[in-house]
Amino acid sequence: MRSIRPPRPLPAAVGLATALALAVTACGPTEDKAADKPSAPASATPTPAADKGSGDLALPRDLADKLRKHGVDPEKWRDGEWKNWDRDKWLRQAQDFVNPVIEGLWSPERMRTAQDPAKTMTASDVSGGQNVSDPVPRPVRAVREKTPYTRHGAPVGKLFFDSPKGPMVCSGTVIKDVNNPGRSNLVWTAGHCVHAGGAGGWFRNLVFAPAYNNNGRSPAALRNAPAREHYPYGVYWADWAATSGEWIRNGGPTGGTGAAHDYAVLHVKPERGGKSLEETVGTAIPVNFGAPDTRRIGAMGAWGYPAAPPYDGVIMHKCVDRPGRFSVGPNTLPMHRIGCSMTGGSSGGGWFTNKPGGGLALVSNTSIGPVTHGWLAGPRLGAGAQQIYTATSKKFSRR
Repeated sequence: MRSIRPPRPLPAAVGLATALALAVTACGPTEDKAADKPSAPASATPTPAADKGSGDLALPRDLADKLRKHGVDPEKWRDGEWKNWDRDKWLRQAQDFVNPVIEGLWSPERMRTAQDPAKTMTASDVSGGQNVSDPVPRPVRAVREKTPYTRHGAPVGKLFFDSPKGPMVCSGTVIKDVNNPGRSNLVWTAGHCVHAGGAGGWFRNLVFAPAYNNNGRSPAALRNAPAREHYPYGVYWADWAATSGEWIRNGGPTGGTGAAHDYAVLHVKPERGGKSLEETVGTAIPVNFGAPDTRRIGAMGAWGYPAAPPYDGVIMHKCVDRPGRFSVGPNTLPMHRIGCSMTGGSSGGGWFTNKPGGGLALVSNTSIGPVTHGWLAGPRLGAGAQQIYTATSKKFSRR
Protein backbone atom coordinates (compact mmCIF):
# COMPACT_ATOMS: atom_id res chain seq x y z
CA MET A 1 0.00 0.00 0.00
CA ARG A 2 1.09 3.57 -0.48
CA SER A 3 2.96 5.57 2.10
CA ILE A 4 1.06 7.45 4.79
CA ARG A 5 0.40 11.04 3.90
CA PRO A 6 0.78 13.95 6.34
CA PRO A 7 -2.03 14.92 8.73
CA ARG A 8 -4.81 16.96 7.15
CA PRO A 9 -6.80 19.81 8.65
CA LEU A 10 -10.24 18.82 9.94
CA PRO A 11 -12.24 22.03 10.28
CA ALA A 12 -15.57 20.23 10.61
CA ALA A 13 -14.45 17.38 12.85
CA VAL A 14 -15.30 19.01 16.17
CA GLY A 15 -18.74 20.05 14.99
CA LEU A 16 -19.42 16.57 13.66
CA ALA A 17 -18.56 14.86 16.92
CA THR A 18 -20.60 17.38 18.89
CA ALA A 19 -23.64 16.93 16.67
CA LEU A 20 -23.98 13.23 17.39
CA ALA A 21 -23.31 13.78 21.09
CA LEU A 22 -26.29 16.11 21.14
CA ALA A 23 -28.65 13.44 19.78
CA VAL A 24 -30.37 13.13 23.15
CA THR A 25 -33.30 10.73 23.25
CA ALA A 26 -36.80 12.08 23.60
CA CYS A 27 -38.05 9.07 25.55
CA GLY A 28 -35.10 7.62 27.40
CA PRO A 29 -34.69 3.93 28.22
CA THR A 30 -37.40 2.17 30.09
CA GLU A 31 -37.03 2.00 33.83
CA ASP A 32 -39.54 -0.82 34.07
CA LYS A 33 -38.05 -3.50 36.29
CA ALA A 34 -39.74 -6.06 34.07
CA ALA A 35 -37.03 -5.34 31.53
CA ASP A 36 -34.81 -7.76 33.46
CA LYS A 37 -37.33 -10.57 33.01
CA PRO A 38 -37.61 -12.81 29.91
CA SER A 39 -39.85 -11.13 27.36
CA ALA A 40 -42.48 -12.61 25.12
CA PRO A 41 -41.87 -12.64 21.35
CA ALA A 42 -43.84 -10.30 19.16
CA SER A 43 -45.44 -13.30 17.46
CA ALA A 44 -46.43 -14.98 20.71
CA THR A 45 -50.18 -14.49 20.19
CA PRO A 46 -51.36 -16.52 17.18
CA THR A 47 -53.59 -14.77 14.65
CA PRO A 48 -55.90 -16.24 12.01
CA ALA A 49 -53.04 -15.86 9.55
CA ALA A 50 -50.59 -17.71 11.77
CA ASP A 51 -49.39 -21.26 11.27
CA LYS A 52 -50.99 -23.46 13.94
CA GLY A 53 -47.92 -25.26 15.15
CA SER A 54 -47.31 -25.54 18.87
CA GLY A 55 -49.40 -22.82 20.47
CA ASP A 56 -47.31 -19.81 21.38
CA LEU A 57 -44.58 -20.78 18.92
CA ALA A 58 -46.86 -20.15 15.96
CA LEU A 59 -45.19 -18.44 13.00
CA PRO A 60 -46.82 -15.89 10.71
CA ARG A 61 -48.12 -17.81 7.71
CA ASP A 62 -45.89 -16.07 5.17
CA LEU A 63 -42.74 -17.07 7.09
CA ALA A 64 -43.94 -20.64 7.58
CA ASP A 65 -44.74 -20.92 3.87
CA LYS A 66 -41.29 -19.65 2.92
CA LEU A 67 -39.64 -22.31 5.06
CA ARG A 68 -41.85 -25.08 3.69
CA LYS A 69 -41.00 -23.95 0.15
CA HIS A 70 -37.41 -24.91 0.89
CA GLY A 71 -38.30 -28.19 2.55
CA VAL A 72 -37.92 -26.93 6.12
CA ASP A 73 -40.47 -27.72 8.82
CA PRO A 74 -41.32 -24.42 10.59
CA GLU A 75 -41.45 -25.90 14.09
CA LYS A 76 -38.20 -27.82 13.56
CA TRP A 77 -36.64 -24.51 12.50
CA ARG A 78 -37.67 -23.04 15.85
CA ASP A 79 -36.32 -26.05 17.68
CA GLY A 80 -32.85 -25.81 16.14
CA GLU A 81 -33.12 -26.68 12.45
CA TRP A 82 -31.81 -23.14 11.76
CA LYS A 83 -28.38 -24.52 12.74
CA ASN A 84 -28.37 -26.60 9.55
CA TRP A 85 -26.15 -24.72 7.12
CA ASP A 86 -26.17 -27.33 4.35
CA ARG A 87 -26.13 -25.65 0.97
CA ASP A 88 -29.70 -26.69 0.16
CA LYS A 89 -30.93 -25.35 3.52
CA TRP A 90 -29.08 -22.02 3.37
CA LEU A 91 -31.59 -19.58 1.87
CA ARG A 92 -29.72 -17.46 -0.64
CA GLN A 93 -31.99 -15.43 -2.88
CA ALA A 94 -33.13 -11.87 -2.16
CA GLN A 95 -36.75 -12.93 -1.66
CA ASP A 96 -35.91 -15.83 0.68
CA PHE A 97 -35.06 -13.94 3.87
CA VAL A 98 -36.71 -15.60 6.89
CA ASN A 99 -36.11 -14.54 10.49
CA PRO A 100 -38.83 -15.74 12.90
CA VAL A 101 -38.57 -14.66 16.53
CA ILE A 102 -37.07 -17.32 18.80
CA GLU A 103 -37.86 -16.30 22.34
CA GLY A 104 -34.90 -16.07 24.71
CA LEU A 105 -32.28 -16.97 22.09
CA TRP A 106 -30.31 -13.74 22.45
CA SER A 107 -29.69 -13.66 26.16
CA PRO A 108 -27.04 -11.24 27.48
CA GLU A 109 -24.73 -14.23 27.89
CA ARG A 110 -25.12 -15.34 24.27
CA MET A 111 -24.62 -11.80 23.04
CA ARG A 112 -21.24 -11.71 24.77
CA THR A 113 -20.09 -14.81 22.83
CA ALA A 114 -20.68 -13.20 19.42
CA GLN A 115 -17.60 -12.70 17.25
CA ASP A 116 -16.81 -10.14 14.56
CA PRO A 117 -17.20 -10.89 10.81
CA ALA A 118 -14.04 -8.92 9.92
CA LYS A 119 -13.48 -7.97 6.29
CA THR A 120 -9.73 -7.34 6.30
CA MET A 121 -7.59 -6.84 3.23
CA THR A 122 -3.90 -7.34 2.55
CA ALA A 123 -1.81 -5.08 0.32
CA SER A 124 -2.39 -7.47 -2.60
CA ASP A 125 -6.16 -7.17 -2.16
CA VAL A 126 -6.11 -3.43 -2.82
CA SER A 127 -3.44 -3.16 -5.50
CA GLY A 128 -5.95 -3.30 -8.34
CA GLY A 129 -7.55 -0.01 -7.43
CA GLN A 130 -4.50 2.10 -6.73
CA ASN A 131 -4.95 4.16 -9.90
CA VAL A 132 -8.33 5.27 -8.51
CA SER A 133 -7.62 5.44 -4.79
CA ASP A 134 -6.26 8.47 -2.97
CA PRO A 135 -3.13 8.06 -0.83
CA VAL A 136 -3.53 5.98 2.30
CA PRO A 137 -4.85 8.20 5.12
CA ARG A 138 -2.94 8.71 8.32
CA PRO A 139 -4.13 6.49 11.17
CA VAL A 140 -6.81 7.98 13.44
CA ARG A 141 -7.18 6.48 16.89
CA ALA A 142 -10.79 5.64 17.73
CA VAL A 143 -12.13 7.25 20.89
CA ARG A 144 -14.82 6.00 23.24
CA GLU A 145 -18.26 7.56 23.00
CA LYS A 146 -19.51 9.29 26.12
CA THR A 147 -21.92 7.45 28.36
CA PRO A 148 -24.77 6.87 28.80
CA TYR A 149 -25.15 6.03 25.14
CA THR A 150 -28.86 6.80 25.37
CA ARG A 151 -27.82 10.47 25.56
CA HIS A 152 -24.76 10.55 23.32
CA GLY A 153 -25.21 7.82 20.69
CA ALA A 154 -28.77 6.56 21.01
CA PRO A 155 -29.34 5.59 17.34
CA VAL A 156 -26.16 3.46 17.23
CA GLY A 157 -26.32 -0.16 18.35
CA LYS A 158 -25.15 -3.71 17.89
CA LEU A 159 -26.50 -6.23 15.40
CA PHE A 160 -26.35 -9.89 16.43
CA PHE A 161 -26.85 -12.84 14.08
CA ASP A 162 -25.97 -16.49 13.55
CA SER A 163 -23.65 -17.76 10.82
CA PRO A 164 -22.10 -21.17 10.08
CA LYS A 165 -19.20 -20.07 12.31
CA GLY A 166 -21.48 -19.32 15.26
CA PRO A 167 -22.89 -16.12 16.81
CA MET A 168 -21.59 -12.98 15.12
CA VAL A 169 -21.84 -9.24 15.72
CA CYS A 170 -21.92 -6.05 13.66
CA SER A 171 -23.03 -2.45 14.24
CA GLY A 172 -26.03 -0.56 12.91
CA THR A 173 -27.92 2.75 13.01
CA VAL A 174 -31.58 3.70 13.45
CA ILE A 175 -32.54 5.68 10.33
CA LYS A 176 -35.53 7.80 9.31
CA ASP A 177 -38.37 6.26 7.32
CA VAL A 178 -39.96 8.67 4.84
CA ASN A 179 -43.17 6.63 4.72
CA ASN A 180 -43.47 6.37 8.49
CA PRO A 181 -42.34 9.77 9.80
CA GLY A 182 -41.55 9.70 13.50
CA ARG A 183 -42.27 5.96 13.64
CA SER A 184 -39.35 4.36 11.83
CA ASN A 185 -38.44 0.71 12.31
CA LEU A 186 -35.51 0.83 9.88
CA VAL A 187 -31.87 0.01 10.64
CA TRP A 188 -28.91 0.65 8.32
CA THR A 189 -25.96 -1.76 8.32
CA ALA A 190 -23.54 -3.54 5.96
CA GLY A 191 -24.54 -6.17 3.42
CA HIS A 192 -22.00 -8.61 4.85
CA CYS A 193 -23.78 -8.38 8.22
CA VAL A 194 -26.95 -9.90 6.75
CA HIS A 195 -25.80 -12.02 3.77
CA ALA A 196 -22.63 -14.04 3.14
CA GLY A 197 -22.30 -12.87 -0.47
CA GLY A 198 -21.44 -15.09 -3.42
CA ALA A 199 -20.40 -18.08 -1.31
CA GLY A 200 -23.48 -18.27 0.93
CA GLY A 201 -26.88 -16.94 1.85
CA TRP A 202 -28.86 -15.00 4.46
CA PHE A 203 -27.65 -15.11 8.03
CA ARG A 204 -30.15 -16.08 10.70
CA ASN A 205 -31.65 -14.82 13.95
CA LEU A 206 -30.82 -11.17 13.23
CA VAL A 207 -31.55 -8.80 16.11
CA PHE A 208 -30.65 -5.17 16.80
CA ALA A 209 -29.90 -3.74 20.26
CA PRO A 210 -29.61 0.08 20.18
CA ALA A 211 -27.28 1.74 22.73
CA TYR A 212 -25.93 -1.67 23.77
CA ASN A 213 -24.06 -1.62 27.10
CA ASN A 214 -25.50 1.80 27.85
CA ASN A 215 -23.05 2.73 30.61
CA GLY A 216 -19.92 1.50 28.82
CA ARG A 217 -19.08 -1.19 31.35
CA SER A 218 -16.03 -3.42 30.91
CA PRO A 219 -16.66 -7.04 29.83
CA ALA A 220 -16.12 -8.24 33.39
CA ALA A 221 -18.50 -5.67 34.89
CA LEU A 222 -21.07 -6.25 32.15
CA ARG A 223 -21.40 -9.90 33.18
CA ASN A 224 -23.13 -8.85 36.38
CA ALA A 225 -25.07 -5.92 34.92
CA PRO A 226 -28.87 -6.14 34.61
CA ALA A 227 -30.40 -6.85 31.22
CA ARG A 228 -31.59 -3.25 30.85
CA GLU A 229 -27.93 -2.12 30.64
CA HIS A 230 -27.18 -4.65 27.91
CA TYR A 231 -30.13 -3.46 25.84
CA PRO A 232 -31.75 -0.37 27.40
CA TYR A 233 -34.32 -0.14 24.61
CA GLY A 234 -34.93 -3.86 24.28
CA VAL A 235 -34.16 -6.24 21.41
CA TYR A 236 -35.56 -5.84 17.89
CA TRP A 237 -35.88 -8.76 15.48
CA ALA A 238 -35.50 -8.15 11.76
CA ASP A 239 -38.62 -9.18 9.87
CA TRP A 240 -37.19 -7.98 6.55
CA ALA A 241 -33.69 -7.47 5.15
CA ALA A 242 -32.56 -6.04 1.82
CA THR A 243 -29.09 -5.73 0.37
CA SER A 244 -27.69 -5.12 -3.09
CA GLY A 245 -27.65 -7.68 -5.87
CA GLU A 246 -23.98 -6.81 -6.34
CA TRP A 247 -23.21 -7.91 -2.80
CA ILE A 248 -25.26 -11.11 -3.09
CA ARG A 249 -23.48 -12.03 -6.34
CA ASN A 250 -19.95 -10.72 -5.79
CA GLY A 251 -19.40 -10.21 -2.06
CA GLY A 252 -16.48 -12.19 -0.68
CA PRO A 253 -14.43 -12.96 2.45
CA THR A 254 -12.41 -9.76 2.07
CA GLY A 255 -15.20 -7.75 0.53
CA GLY A 256 -14.55 -8.61 -3.09
CA THR A 257 -15.86 -6.49 -5.93
CA GLY A 258 -19.18 -6.35 -4.07
CA ALA A 259 -17.63 -4.14 -1.36
CA ALA A 260 -18.65 -0.96 -3.19
CA HIS A 261 -22.27 -2.10 -2.71
CA ASP A 262 -21.86 -3.51 0.81
CA TYR A 263 -24.92 -1.95 2.45
CA ALA A 264 -28.24 -3.23 3.81
CA VAL A 265 -31.54 -2.05 5.27
CA LEU A 266 -33.43 -3.94 7.96
CA HIS A 267 -37.02 -3.54 9.05
CA VAL A 268 -37.34 -4.61 12.69
CA LYS A 269 -40.01 -5.28 15.28
CA PRO A 270 -39.67 -5.34 19.07
CA GLU A 271 -39.48 -8.63 20.91
CA ARG A 272 -41.95 -7.00 23.31
CA GLY A 273 -44.16 -3.92 23.21
CA GLY A 274 -45.76 -2.05 20.36
CA LYS A 275 -43.84 1.20 19.97
CA SER A 276 -41.72 1.78 16.89
CA LEU A 277 -37.95 1.78 17.13
CA GLU A 278 -37.73 5.54 16.54
CA GLU A 279 -40.36 6.30 19.18
CA THR A 280 -38.58 4.10 21.69
CA VAL A 281 -35.06 5.40 21.01
CA GLY A 282 -36.30 8.96 20.61
CA THR A 283 -34.36 9.77 17.44
CA ALA A 284 -33.36 8.50 14.01
CA ILE A 285 -30.81 9.65 11.42
CA PRO A 286 -31.79 10.65 7.85
CA VAL A 287 -29.92 9.05 4.96
CA ASN A 288 -28.31 11.24 2.30
CA PHE A 289 -28.17 9.41 -1.03
CA GLY A 290 -26.84 12.46 -2.84
CA ALA A 291 -23.75 13.32 -0.82
CA PRO A 292 -21.14 15.33 -2.75
CA ASP A 293 -17.97 13.83 -4.14
CA THR A 294 -15.77 12.41 -1.38
CA ARG A 295 -13.11 15.06 -1.96
CA ARG A 296 -15.63 17.85 -1.24
CA ILE A 297 -16.58 16.54 2.21
CA GLY A 298 -14.70 18.28 5.01
CA ALA A 299 -15.14 15.61 7.66
CA MET A 300 -16.82 12.26 8.10
CA GLY A 301 -17.37 10.26 11.28
CA ALA A 302 -17.77 6.50 11.78
CA TRP A 303 -19.44 5.01 14.87
CA GLY A 304 -19.56 1.39 15.96
CA TYR A 305 -18.61 -1.36 18.39
CA PRO A 306 -15.17 -2.74 17.37
CA ALA A 307 -14.80 -6.31 18.61
CA ALA A 308 -11.48 -7.65 17.26
CA PRO A 309 -8.33 -6.98 19.34
CA PRO A 310 -7.33 -4.63 20.82
CA TYR A 311 -11.04 -3.89 21.38
CA ASP A 312 -13.51 -6.04 23.28
CA GLY A 313 -16.78 -5.44 21.40
CA VAL A 314 -18.77 -3.92 24.26
CA ILE A 315 -17.72 -0.25 24.04
CA MET A 316 -19.01 2.21 21.43
CA HIS A 317 -16.20 4.07 19.63
CA LYS A 318 -15.96 6.72 16.93
CA CYS A 319 -13.45 8.09 14.43
CA VAL A 320 -13.62 11.44 12.64
CA ASP A 321 -11.45 12.22 9.62
CA ARG A 322 -11.46 13.96 6.29
CA PRO A 323 -12.38 11.26 3.74
CA GLY A 324 -10.59 10.21 0.59
CA ARG A 325 -11.43 7.86 -2.25
CA PHE A 326 -10.73 4.13 -2.28
CA SER A 327 -11.36 1.47 -4.91
CA VAL A 328 -10.93 -2.29 -4.81
CA GLY A 329 -10.37 -2.36 -8.58
CA PRO A 330 -10.28 -0.21 -11.70
CA ASN A 331 -13.83 -1.16 -12.74
CA THR A 332 -15.53 -0.69 -9.37
CA LEU A 333 -17.15 2.40 -7.91
CA PRO A 334 -14.88 4.40 -5.59
CA MET A 335 -15.69 4.14 -1.89
CA HIS A 336 -15.19 6.57 0.98
CA ARG A 337 -12.10 5.97 3.13
CA ILE A 338 -11.03 7.46 6.45
CA GLY A 339 -8.20 6.87 8.87
CA CYS A 340 -9.55 4.80 11.79
CA SER A 341 -8.23 2.16 14.17
CA MET A 342 -11.58 0.39 14.68
CA THR A 343 -11.63 -3.34 13.91
CA GLY A 344 -14.22 -5.98 12.99
CA GLY A 345 -17.49 -5.64 14.87
CA SER A 346 -17.66 -2.00 13.79
CA SER A 347 -18.81 -3.34 10.40
CA GLY A 348 -22.14 -1.87 9.40
CA GLY A 349 -21.77 1.10 11.74
CA GLY A 350 -22.99 4.38 10.26
CA TRP A 351 -20.80 7.09 8.73
CA PHE A 352 -22.16 10.60 9.24
CA THR A 353 -21.61 14.10 7.93
CA ASN A 354 -23.06 17.41 9.01
CA LYS A 355 -26.16 18.59 7.17
CA PRO A 356 -26.55 22.19 6.08
CA GLY A 357 -28.35 23.97 8.88
CA GLY A 358 -27.30 21.44 11.52
CA GLY A 359 -27.80 17.83 12.40
CA LEU A 360 -26.36 14.69 10.91
CA ALA A 361 -27.00 12.57 7.84
CA LEU A 362 -25.87 8.99 7.24
CA VAL A 363 -23.78 8.76 4.07
CA SER A 364 -22.07 5.36 4.36
CA ASN A 365 -21.31 2.41 6.62
CA THR A 366 -18.19 0.52 7.61
CA SER A 367 -17.42 -2.19 5.07
CA ILE A 368 -13.74 -3.15 4.84
CA GLY A 369 -10.35 -2.31 6.27
CA PRO A 370 -6.73 -3.55 6.17
CA VAL A 371 -5.22 -6.19 8.45
CA THR A 372 -3.18 -3.37 9.99
CA HIS A 373 -6.40 -1.60 11.14
CA GLY A 374 -5.22 1.84 10.05
CA TRP A 375 -8.23 2.83 7.95
CA LEU A 376 -11.80 1.92 7.05
CA ALA A 377 -13.68 2.09 3.76
CA GLY A 378 -17.42 2.36 3.17
CA PRO A 379 -19.64 2.43 0.07
CA ARG A 380 -20.96 5.60 -1.51
CA LEU A 381 -24.75 5.58 -1.27
CA GLY A 382 -26.28 6.35 -4.63
CA ALA A 383 -29.26 5.26 -6.71
CA GLY A 384 -28.87 1.56 -5.95
CA ALA A 385 -28.83 2.10 -2.20
CA GLN A 386 -31.75 4.50 -2.43
CA GLN A 387 -33.78 1.95 -4.39
CA ILE A 388 -33.32 -0.66 -1.65
CA TYR A 389 -34.23 1.85 1.04
CA THR A 390 -37.32 3.09 -0.83
CA ALA A 391 -38.59 -0.42 -1.54
CA THR A 392 -38.23 -1.42 2.12
CA SER A 393 -39.93 1.77 3.31
CA LYS A 394 -42.87 1.29 0.91
CA LYS A 395 -43.26 -2.36 1.88
CA PHE A 396 -44.03 -1.33 5.44
CA SER A 397 -45.74 1.97 4.67
CA ARG A 398 -48.14 3.05 7.42
CA ARG A 399 -48.07 -0.35 9.14
